[in-house]
Amino acid sequence: MKVDTAMNDYARAGEDAKRLEDAGYDGGFTFEGPHDPFFPLVLASQTTERIELYTAIAIAFARNPMILANIGWDLQSLSKGRFLLGLGSQIRPHIEKRFSMPWSKPAARMREMVLAIKEIWRCFRDGDRPDFRGEFYRHTLMTPMFNPGENPYGDPPILVAGVGPRMTETAGEVADGFFVHPFHTAKSLEDVTFPAIGRGLAKSGRQDSDFQISVQLMIASGDSEAEIENTRRLTKQQIAFYGSTPAYAVVLEAHGWGDLQPELNALSKRGQWGEMTELVSDEILEAIAICCPMDQVADRVRARCGNRADRVSLVAHWAQDPEPWAEIARELNGRS
Repeated sequence: MKVDTAMNDYARAGEDAKRLEDAGYDGGFTFEGPHDPFFPLVLASQTTERIELYTAIAIAFARNPMILANIGWDLQSLSKGRFLLGLGSQIRPHIEKRFSMPWSKPAARMREMVLAIKEIWRCFRDGDRPDFRGEFYRHTLMTPMFNPGENPYGDPPILVAGVGPRMTETAGEVADGFFVHPFHTAKSLEDVTFPAIGRGLAKSGRQDSDFQISVQLMIASGDSEAEIENTRRLTKQQIAFYGSTPAYAVVLEAHGWGDLQPELNALSKRGQWGEMTELVSDEILEAIAICCPMDQVADRVRARCGNRADRVSLVAHWAQDPEPWAEIARELNGRS
């Protein structure tokens, strides 16, 4: 399997990406946080030759299909075919109140978003007008002045992130791959995620081989008992934050822990972050995160993902430097 990691240094993205490539990683990704996720990949595309570059994720509904189609075309060209367009929906308050954009029917809107981008890329290739007329997006105009033409490296893959079954099925139907959110368990993957992907693939008449799955994994690890205990506490904080989101309740419900979600949500609205962490038991932590010493992480990742993951990324919110993880990455992807 391929192993990816986050590019955390916005100002030194080119050097950061080169360091990841030299360390043996297969992919480097950015995310929509304090900075735009696409700009660092422009720099990274110019300093690397092998590593794949992608957004995990860019917020789709903060933009429109034409903008994303142009960005995707440009980054695919600049990286010489190494770009993956990773999209996610975010949640309603952020779309409406942070980005001042419309929100409705997120799975249906994402389906149109992906199909519209692909139609625009077809238009670029064929040199004619796009013909996309949907409920949310309409693209019917293109003049030669604004058409960049066929991309010499082909269209980049589009991966969609999700947690709930509707968005996951949508990804299986129209996207080229799926990002498994770090807030998941082995049981939620088998009971919710993989069946939903299968239903989507069946709708589009495709096979598993036509679709890539990227699994993000929370890791609570360390080289000593004290370090492991500290990382377990920090990982519980992250789980409590994710668990407070109503859209992520499906993961807890797979284990009969559904009553925890409204409790966490209520505490988050009161800013009681410490109390939220206390509600995350060791059982919940160990179901969601990979909890073990560093020398056991690779084996535990293989056991969690089996043969279903095409690529993984090890998410340690308590450790920003990917260098100590490079040996594990090489062990997983066979570069050691």
